[in-house]
Amino acid sequence: MQATPFLMPTKVTVLNNGPLRVEGEFIVVDAAGAEFGLAGRTTIGFCRCGLSENKPFCDGSHGRQGFQSTCEARELPPPKPKV
Repeated sequence: MQATPFLMPTKVTVLNNGPLRVEGEFIVVDAAGAEFGLAGRTTIGFCRCGLSENKPFCDGSHGRQGFQSTCEARELPPPKPKV
């Protein structure tokens, strides 16, 4: 029996006044399914402010433009049944 390698779960952190930080093993694809080349990165920031010149990735524009948004963890309601 072959051992299954332990994979670290992907972690997404909502940074206050900043991007979504994604850490772990993941791929990023566009709407057509084409994969972005991440050059081996295992941590990346996704723009949350809408101001980045490098969307969907963060370029630090949130800090220069004073973007403010804080989020605290909470329970989401159960998903609605599919009809």
